[in-house]
Amino acid sequence: MTLPACFLARPIAHRGLHDAPQGVIENSPSAFEAAIAAGYGIELDVQLSSDAQAMVFHDYDMRRLTGERGAIQTRTAQVVRGMTLSGSTDTILDLPAVLKLVDGRVPLLIELKDQDGAMGPNVGPLEQAVATALEAYQGEAALMSFNPHSTKLMSTLAPQRARGLVTSSYAPKDWAPLSAKICNHLRDIPDYEDSGASFLSHEVADLARPRVAELKAQGADILCWTVRSQAAADQAMKIAQNITFEGFVPA
Repeated sequence: MTLPACFLARPIAHRGLHDAPQGVIENSPSAFEAAIAAGYGIELDVQLSSDAQAMVFHDYDMRRLTGERGAIQTRTAQVVRGMTLSGSTDTILDLPAVLKLVDGRVPLLIELKDQDGAMGPNVGPLEQAVATALEAYQGEAALMSFNPHSTKLMSTLAPQRARGLVTSSYAPKDWAPLSAKICNHLRDIPDYEDSGASFLSHEVADLARPRVAELKAQGADILCWTVRSQAAADQAMKIAQNITFEGFVPA
């Protein structure tokens, strides 16, 4: 399934159009409404609750964004939904609630966070929760993950949705506790073909990697993360077809 053209038409707001000093927190209803109002696509993250629901939240530990310690995986969806995002009045949404809020107004780029812990094959519950939430959704949504096993499973669970890999330079110091062996394996994107992906979202500072050019030449769409200035956006667009951005308003 190829990436719909709408994902290449306008920049994509990383975790919504957030502005923490103004009380607009990443992956929040306010950030999503701000992105919609500005006409940007939305990138968002999903994590698994203890009762196997897809919750829209980036971190594994909840402390940075809620003030409460511990993994989101240790809370039920009902508990997570009642948690307020620090510095705001917004609460955490599950994926069905975000789909209802967005209602097809802009495209959604949904990143499934690795639940295996080692980018391995122990996947399934989060992927199933996401696929179930999307069954009746009429808007444009594409799916991606750093874990190739997750992307591959989504090709079975949601074959009507475009699927991609999130990729990186995988510097081991930035990926602890992921082992150097796994970082070295993933760095050159060896699992692209087997995963059933049709696009990459690659680390912006590493876009010059030859494997990215090779896959682009073979027909892969190239997005990138995370662009934080217009100068970086201009440079990225020499290789990528779109950017995921935060912290500035793209030209």
